[in-house]
Amino acid sequence: MDDFTVVSLRLLMSLLAGSIIGFERAYNGRPAGLRTHTLVCMSSSLLMLLTVYQWDLLVGVPIDTIRVDPTRMAQGVMTGIGFLGAGVIMKEKFCVRGLTTAASIWMTASIGIIVGMGFFLAGMLATVLTLVILSVFGWIEKRMPVRRYSRLIVRFKTRTVMKRTEIDEIINRFAIRASNPSYQLEGKGRYLEYRMTIFTNHADNFQKLAHCLSTMDDIHEFTIMPTGE
Repeated sequence: MDDFTVVSLRLLMSLLAGSIIGFERAYNGRPAGLRTHTLVCMSSSLLMLLTVYQWDLLVGVPIDTIRVDPTRMAQGVMTGIGFLGAGVIMKEKFCVRGLTTAASIWMTASIGIIVGMGFFLAGMLATVLTLVILSVFGWIEKRMPVRRYSRLIVRFKTRTVMKRTEIDEIINRFAIRASNPSYQLEGKGRYLEYRMTIFTNHADNFQKLAHCLSTMDDIHEFTIMPTGE
């Protein structure tokens, strides 16, 4: 097989692997989608091709001045990918988003490196396993019980303050538990705030609690804010 065919095949294989993973990310509305993953995989493969063919590109250079170590190029690629992955990680209030996409970019770069070195079997197997992780595992995550945390703040006027035990009874009614309570006077002593961390295995329970609290006249105002605990 001539060099042109080898280079073309490896670049096309990396294009295919990156586009498959990128399509899954784009389909799920992630900021780094089809084009990003395809370019990452192809660029990684391209840089590794430089390592593979460096002897042909450096004809006549004294051998003592060259040290062949393909892992050096791979290390440089992964360092650069770290910055790209950090760009898709976003913090929204108490929630961090984009970690899975950053990990998929990292994986795509690794696949590109492997394909660039000509290890097609490992590259394609890694592509299939990556899709399984992103799709099937994502489906499992959405259905498995996961503890959800929120920060509950309930404000009362000082003349209509409910007992803490009453608040606990209301919270427990919706399969929610509370911890780390604190108490604070606000508005020059006109209001008393209960602050606590609440958690449950079903996020819908927070909505049910919010509806219940909104119907209670003694409560001046309240806040249920999701956290990343």
